[in-house]
Amino acid sequence: MQFVDRYPIIVTDAFPACRDFWVRHFGFNLVFENDWFVYLQADGASIAFMSPAHPSSPPGPEPYGAGISMELEVADATAALAELRATGREPDYPLTDEAFGQRRFSVKDPSGLWVNIVQQLAMPA
Repeated sequence: MQFVDRYPIIVTDAFPACRDFWVRHFGFNLVFENDWFVYLQADGASIAFMSPAHPSSPPGPEPYGAGISMELEVADATAALAELRATGREPDYPLTDEAFGQRRFSVKDPSGLWVNIVQQLAMPA
């Protein structure tokens, strides 16, 4: 099977707010939008948001970020945090060097999706 594209679709009533959040705080570009669906891209990464009221909305699991998180890997999490703060947003989970070899911080988007911004560090010996 050869894929043309792959991306998560987050089902949420807050899809317009999610569009604004991802464009403002993470530099995503609007590729497509209608009254029930938003598709965004940035640097080869894609994400979409859709209304739960649309007939094509998948049945279950529950919308609103339940059981899913998005990981955005960056080369420098400290610099990424400075960029986020420059947009007026503070993290919901502070910049932390984790024992499992990551430097990360996290924010929650308007749909409730937990977004981890992660830098891979050398694993401790």
